[in-house]
Formats: sequence, C-alpha cells, structure tokens
Amino acid sequence: MKLVVLEGMPLNTGDLDWEGLAALGDLTVYDRTAPDEIVGRAKDAQAIFVNKSILSREVLYALPKLQYIGLFSTGFNVVDLQAAKERGLVVTNIPAYSTYAVTQMVFALLLQLTNQVARHSDAVRAGAWCDSPDFCFWLSPLTELTGKTMGIIGMGQTGQQTARVALAMGMQVIAYSPRKKELSFSGVRWADRDTVFREADVLCLHCPLNGETEGMVNRETLSLMKEGAYLINTARGPVVKEADLAHALNSGHLAGAGVDVLQKEPPGRENPLLTAKNCVITPHIAWAAHETRARLLQIAVENFKAFLKGNPVHNVIR
Repeated sequence: MKLVVLEGMPLNTGDLDWEGLAALGDLTVYDRTAPDEIVGRAKDAQAIFVNKSILSREVLYALPKLQYIGLFSTGFNVVDLQAAKERGLVVTNIPAYSTYAVTQMVFALLLQLTNQVARHSDAVRAGAWCDSPDFCFWLSPLTELTGKTMGIIGMGQTGQQTARVALAMGMQVIAYSPRKKELSFSGVRWADRDTVFREADVLCLHCPLNGETEGMVNRETLSLMKEGAYLINTARGPVVKEADLAHALNSGHLAGAGVDVLQKEPPGRENPLLTAKNCVITPHIAWAAHETRARLLQIAVENFKAFLKGNPVHNVIR
C-alpha cells in the first residue's frame, strides 16, 4: 500500500521517527505540499496524511485510489466530509493528544499578561534592578488570579483541564458548552454563552471551529466583557474577529489578550493584532512540545493500524 505524508513539517522537524508509518506501507514524506501539488503527489496513494492541506471535493474525486485520510490534528474542517463519505473514505483524527500541552499554554499566556515576566526579566538584564534605589520594582500593574472568574467557552477535555487548573489556583469557573457535560470534578458553574462573556475576568476559548463559533468573538460579544478582562485563544483563529479584538485592546476595554492561533497562518504583516496593545501572540505552538508531537504521531500510526485490520477508530465520517 502506498502511503504519502503531504505535510511532514512541522510535526517532525527531524526529532521524531517515521519508522512506525514506514513499517505499514511504501511511505513517501514531503515536508510541505502546495495546494496545486496535492493531486500530483497523492494520485497513486491509498492513504494520505495531512494537517492543514485542504482536501476539497475536487481533490478527493481526483484521487481514485485513495481509501484513507489520516489527519495529524484534532480538527477535521480541512476535509470535505460529505465528499469523503460519498467516496467511502475513512477519515481519522487525533483527539485529546494535546490536552495538557494546550492547557499549559493557556496559563503561560495568561501569566505573561498578569505578571509580565518577560518584560521584567528584560529590564533586569538591561541593568534596571542594579540601578534601582529599592529592593524591588515593577513596570506595570501585576494581577493576582485567585478569586477571579475564569470563563470557558467549550468544555471538551482541554476546557475541563483548564477548569481544573483554574480551580487549583483559587479561581471561580463559569462555563458554556452547547451540550452540558457530566464532569468528574466539582466547582464549575454552567451558564449561557453571553453570561460567560459578561462575568469572566479571564475568557478562555476551547471550542471547535464551526458555523456557530466562527466570528463568535466580535465587537458585540467583546462589548459584553468586563472592562479590564483578559481573552485567551488557543482554539481556532477564525473564532475571533481580529479587528474587533484589536479595537477592544487599543481602546483599553480589555486589559490584554493571549493568542496562539490566528485567522491566517502565517499572518500577513497587516494583521491588526500584531500592533495591538497588550497582545501576546505565539506562533501556534501549544501542540509543539516534543512529547506532544510524539504522542500525536504514535496515535496516527495506531489509527492506521486499526484501519488496516478492518476496525477503524477515530473515524470522523458519520
């Protein structure tokens, strides 16, 4: 069976091993594949593996030998699922592989906003503490999170883990999910979406990208938020209307935002968040710890093994 990885980067920058997949078929790995190269590279493949490559109806019907699509991601919006279903394809994703890593990034972004660690470290290294008349100094207000309200939109596994950490830090937690879930821990108060926007001192997005959530964070919903609140987005970039968030930051309505995802990645230099006040941006790295990527690749291998045995798992085709 011919296997083609259309996007080896950035999953494997050379620090992981493709041996697990290579043992299952005739494997070809491309670091990157442009949209107009997909069909040419995958035309003889029975199985392809992708992350961000768009597999449209036209692409899927141009690959007659294709039987299996392995996603190197949790989200599956890059695949035309209706066309895949018509073709009888199996499409598997990688659920919950990055729960702890993404939660870690949530609090890395939030603590950078509340404690300004990098700014103070840079100042110390530049000599500001050496020259200080006092035993300490700070360059901006610092914020204690204990007693503050963490609002969470989306209570899948990452949302739940974020809630656990927030509770451990002494925060109150209020959450919204389209379908209320039974939780294995207490302390979460359920509310409708607008109430979460209104009451959160810190609003964390953990929702999928779909018709309901695209553009959900916009001028209207941002206006519901408390003055001085923070927004954290480690979900999907298009959930946020970036110009509206930049306006909320520049006007001082929000105290800060931390985002690991943007509408367009890589962003254009005109992206308004790049110059917005108090906006911490990381280049979509919440999933990128070595341990996390190794786990993803191993699950991708196990998904394909299950398919070869005739018992596919994590198949997103319903």
